[in-house]
Amino acid sequence: MGEGGGIERHVEELSTRFAEAGHEVSVYVRPRAVSRRGEWRGVRLIRLPSIPTKHLDTITHVFLATLHALFQNYDIFHYHGVGPSTLSWLPRLLAPRAKVIVTFHSQDRFHKKWGLLARIFLAFGEWTAIAFPHKTIVVSRTLERYVRERFGARAAYIPNGVAVVSPKPSMATLRDFGLKPDCYLLTVARLIRHKGIHFLIQAFSGLAGDWQLVVVGAPSYTEDYSRYLLSLGRSDPRIKFVGFRGGAELSALYSYAALYVHPSESEGLSLSILEAMGHGTAVLISDIPENLETIDHSGFSFKNADVLDLRRELERVLGNPELRRSVGERGRKFVSQHFSWQMVANETLNEYQRALTCV
Repeated sequence: MGEGGGIERHVEELSTRFAEAGHEVSVYVRPRAVSRRGEWRGVRLIRLPSIPTKHLDTITHVFLATLHALFQNYDIFHYHGVGPSTLSWLPRLLAPRAKVIVTFHSQDRFHKKWGLLARIFLAFGEWTAIAFPHKTIVVSRTLERYVRERFGARAAYIPNGVAVVSPKPSMATLRDFGLKPDCYLLTVARLIRHKGIHFLIQAFSGLAGDWQLVVVGAPSYTEDYSRYLLSLGRSDPRIKFVGFRGGAELSALYSYAALYVHPSESEGLSLSILEAMGHGTAVLISDIPENLETIDHSGFSFKNADVLDLRRELERVLGNPELRRSVGERGRKFVSQHFSWQMVANETLNEYQRALTCV
């Protein structure tokens, strides 16, 4: 499918591998978000609408998807995210033969785009992600500890995955964007405040030299924040906003960046950090626990939300190209050993099987 953010990528990578293994797989998609129709690499795509507002888009789509799924005789209902998990009681009640799985991807209530009522609802969603399903999966050790300490429950740790990219893709994308290899910094994220891109722009603007900063991503009902970022970057012509990119374009941007920077204040387990490492690119990340899990001494970090510390680290790392290359290669080896998509798919199928055989 190649569209959407981290959770969408997670679902795509797993569902296509399940289909390749001979399982019948259906994925519910929103027509606005996924343009493909019918079947994709053996996966049945079921297009259902939603109410396209910030607060109702996801939950109305999940509600319609659940109603449709109840009449399909599925063995497994798999909900992704704590918001969607609030509806996972429906198949528990109305399709008792089936098993329900929830993947807890992140503590969404900390995301700054949400107001008080939405945060209360998402806090409730965390409880439902533990209370309603037969099995709960978490994508980070940090979330695994949180579930154990907050709810006294055990969850299966299965992280996000990554594909190691070699050899490097074509440089045509760089020419299209006016970029040169090893002469730009890259960040990839939805343009949402908790991703911390404003910290990066502020730190980069005080950086000397001919470096360029490429920001890949689009707003998600956060147009006000997107406008704020554009206003921050307007005074520095070295900053490029290129919107949402995927596929070969994004792979090329990862491959030839001097440094990948991820300044987020809240995460589950960042797929974009893993993807940058899978391309052999050194990463500089905020020091929140969920981000530090991804690198294991195979990257650099700075104090979360500290613009001055971020600028100091940028100057230090960019000034040492040999260090960047060695750390980038170490990161590629690390993610290939610990974050394989095939491993993630196999372990998820194992959880399905355990749920189906549990009396």
